[in-house]
Amino acid sequence: MEFRPCIDIHNGKVKQIVGGSLRDQGDQAKENFVSGQDASFYAELYKERALANGHIILLNPPSSEYYPETLRQAKAALAAWPGGLQIGGGIHADNAAEFLGAGASHVIVTSYVFKDGKISRENLERLEASVGREHLVLDLSCRKRDGKYYIVTDRWQKFTEVEVTVESLLDFSGHCDEFLIHAADVEGKANGVERELVTILRKASDAIGERSGRTAFPITYAGGVGSYEDLKWLKEEGGDRIHVTIGSALDLFGGQMNFEEALRICRL
Repeated sequence: MEFRPCIDIHNGKVKQIVGGSLRDQGDQAKENFVSGQDASFYAELYKERALANGHIILLNPPSSEYYPETLRQAKAALAAWPGGLQIGGGIHADNAAEFLGAGASHVIVTSYVFKDGKISRENLERLEASVGREHLVLDLSCRKRDGKYYIVTDRWQKFTEVEVTVESLLDFSGHCDEFLIHAADVEGKANGVERELVTILRKASDAIGERSGRTAFPITYAGGVGSYEDLKWLKEEGGDRIHVTIGSALDLFGGQMNFEEALRICRL
């Protein structure tokens, strides 16, 4: 299991927020942690530890007055480790190549692909044509409604009609290089992972491997990890194939989990 680091940027600052609290109106979010360090500091730290394939997320929409500073921070992080980080937030077919040129290994996309509550195959094809499947990560972050997990867009604020299932993940895997999946209902709360969702991801990983022969299709889970026990459970249930991001619970972001110990468990 790989530890996949994160750099979440909101209102021009590196933060950890409660995922479900994010609102575009007024650029509001419930904050768990606001860093005194800039984004490039974290990029350099991750580079020193050789923690590749982490993600930078721009949490302001392009319409926000804070977006230019959020974007500046993100590009500074990419410049600090060219080829070492992925980036998402406000990315579409017309600007995706720009971010690869700025140093991103992959672009991460949700809202552009899922329009008006449904998947836009046209936009997905445009993205594949623009940057290539090998540089594309689909962010299938989700929230639970009526006992099922549905993909959410626009910084986790809007539900789509697209359910996260083994079948849907198997379909989407043919159009990207990785999945990033935040359990948005527990994101930033550090009170336990969405175990039912993790089981779906593990089954999907098995199905993708059986179909494609690619036994290591990367799926990164984020949301709710709050203890070493959570991390060990995730490693076991995920069959060492589901990767993990830890945010608010990590001591890097004011939490109780030691960064080095988390790395050690992931690498066992």
